[in-house]
Amino acid sequence: MVTAGTQPVLDAAFDVVEPDRTRRSVPVTHLPFLIGRGAEVGNDLQLSDMRISRNCAALVYTDGVFYLEDRGPRHGIFVNGEKVAKAQPLRSGDIITFGLADSYELIFHCGQPKESLTQLLSQLNQAGALEGGARDLRHLSLLLEATTLIESHLPLEEVLGAMVDRAIRLTDADRALLLEADPQGELRPWLARQRDGSSIPAASLTPSKTVIAHMREQHRSVVEQDVSQAAADLRDARSIVGQQLRSVIAIPLFSHRQLRASEATFMGGTIELLGALYLDSRRPTAFSRLDRQILDTIALEASNVLDNARLAEKEMQRRRLEQELATARSIQQALLPKSFPSLPHLQVTGLNRSCLAVGGDYYDLMELGGNRTAFLIADVCGKGLGAALVTAMLQGTFSAMALGHEPAKVCAHVNGFICSHSEMERYATLFFGVIDTAGNLEFINAGHLPPLLVRGARVESVFAAKSIPVGLFAQAEFETDKFTLQPGDTLVLFTDGISEAMNPRQELFGRERLKKVVESCAACSLEEMQARILAGADEFARGAAQADDITLLLLRYCGAANPRPAATN
Repeated sequence: MVTAGTQPVLDAAFDVVEPDRTRRSVPVTHLPFLIGRGAEVGNDLQLSDMRISRNCAALVYTDGVFYLEDRGPRHGIFVNGEKVAKAQPLRSGDIITFGLADSYELIFHCGQPKESLTQLLSQLNQAGALEGGARDLRHLSLLLEATTLIESHLPLEEVLGAMVDRAIRLTDADRALLLEADPQGELRPWLARQRDGSSIPAASLTPSKTVIAHMREQHRSVVEQDVSQAAADLRDARSIVGQQLRSVIAIPLFSHRQLRASEATFMGGTIELLGALYLDSRRPTAFSRLDRQILDTIALEASNVLDNARLAEKEMQRRRLEQELATARSIQQALLPKSFPSLPHLQVTGLNRSCLAVGGDYYDLMELGGNRTAFLIADVCGKGLGAALVTAMLQGTFSAMALGHEPAKVCAHVNGFICSHSEMERYATLFFGVIDTAGNLEFINAGHLPPLLVRGARVESVFAAKSIPVGLFAQAEFETDKFTLQPGDTLVLFTDGISEAMNPRQELFGRERLKKVVESCAACSLEEMQARILAGADEFARGAAQADDITLLLLRYCGAANPRPAATN
């Protein structure tokens, strides 16, 4: 337990979701609790993202309520998707973000008591003095039974069914229906119970549409203990008259993380309606004040159950997606070369680093026979699973087509395949080349960044793009260029994750900086050159999150001293 001055504060902690989606828990040990980048300004929760301000936010505690204070972050701070203006009350389960893609999320937790339950329990000593005190005590026991169900490990439907049974016993209703909001906000029947505690098909119980409509329009409960005394529009409603109803109740179930928001805020659309508890009877009923409080509290507990179930389902979906992404990443990495063959005329190295779990960059090396070697680097537009699927298709197509075909025919086939599957909505830039042992290079640059040629101490660009990316136009033609490499020449192929690496000031690494790094290590081994390029881009970025995948493919022509014999059929 932490304290603020002499005032005790309930247990509190943050679940920190890292940019790579791993999690850790950070307890709140004192107040104010400072949040931001780095430790030099005294932050208690330090977030390693250069885009997050050093003085970002603070957790404070005032009059029994936790508040999140905005301390002036550059991109703002958000609670459940809503930007914090100055200070925002926090409830357990609130999600805090920083207006940044692929950055941290904080989930706030605190051991707050159920206020309405506490208030009702405080009336135990007074209940005997009330009219019908024994009855009130029996009804209060229903509340205690209902709240005990929250801590049970029973199936969700069984817990909610038992709570609905207690609502029927409290109100003396004939039947009750629990409705759940679908993703579009429409209320759909979920479970229905009768006065004797038996279940009935939810679809067989038709609630009064007029009552439900009133509840939604007014954003509060509708409780009519005697419909004959109600307003004319409700009293004369077809569903009321047709079913001969004398009492109806409809209580909205709101997200428990937002129950403290005002009605005006709800009307602005920020409070989620989880569902509704509906009860009706052909007999009029009579509630005491305590009965109504107990009914409202049972509805609150039902909201908690529904809300927690939804959060648990979302967490399960998140974990399932993470597992699927991990599998997809493993498959994608398996498609990339683990190592390159030892060739007498060619040295090769390469790497791929995705900014997300899976990416849209791809590179490969293929021996064609006849002392010819093909190589490829490609960048599919977009990121994530869609781009990864296209890179897998490229790998299969190039592997199958490269044998026995000229570069232009290979690119035309790939282009036609992508265009014929318009649902992909993807295109790819690529550089595809074939080099023989004599240093003769045939290549196609289809909209890709021109590779760098390292010749001696000079670094230059001589491979301009003369064709459009594959996948844009079905009738596109691809032009093959030729170039002769000299022994010692090095080709540096890269994707825009290198040239467009961005630092915290939103500046790009750029082609000129890349050329200077390559010039500084022109005489180095390919492995050293690759490491220096990557280190230069990382040092420039200074920890800023990147928006694109990074891929490098380096080839050095060694000359034709020991050409391999041509394959024979």
